Amino acid sequence: MKVLQSRVLWGILLILVGLLFLLESLEMLDLGSAWAVLFAAAGLIFGYVFIEDRTKWWTTIPAMALLGIGGLIGLDALLAGDVGSWGASLFLGSLGLAFLIIYLTTQREQWWALIPGGVLVTLAIAVGLEPILPDGAFVGLFFLGLGLTFALVYLFAGRDKGLRWALIPAGVLALMGIIFLSLAGRLAAIVWPVVLIVIGGYVLLRSLRH
Repeated sequence: MKVLQSRVLWGILLILVGLLFLLESLEMLDLGSAWAVLFAAAGLIFGYVFIEDRTKWWTTIPAMALLGIGGLIGLDALLAGDVGSWGASLFLGSLGLAFLIIYLTTQREQWWALIPGGVLVTLAIAVGLEPILPDGAFVGLFFLGLGLTFALVYLFAGRDKGLRWALIPAGVLALMGIIFLSLAGRLAAIVWPVVLIVIGGYVLLRSLRH
């Protein structure tokens, strides 16, 4: 019996979850951190479906989303509600990872998944680091991550699928990111050396491929 096609299984699961919500709303049951286990279990069900049938790549998205929510609830319980920006970072990162998994496990046919994957992972990193970043660095890091995302689209899929257009947003966004980072206080002294290192690495990589 295929998991997603089993109406009996999904009917039972929906009824159980509905009952749990109802009992908690009526203050007859206090689930607390048990919700973390429930969300994680639901995520694992979708993950199992994907492992069994790789053509159902879309199940990766709800799988990682539910696992991310479960992890967020568990982290919140562990830290007594003091998760700060790390909670949002965890959830965004789990969603981004879902799209990257789709790209990597479909023989790179679903190249579009690199874009939402890169955007979400960039947001996850930026949100997680925001408390320790100087003013302006968040925006710069975000734009730089977006530029890198489109650069990866071109490097991994662009030349085979005619996606040269990806170089345009890659260059524009990366330039904006560099400008914002160069204005971000103490980061200014290290941004340009890093830029030179990245450019040099790109030139070297291109040389080795020819």
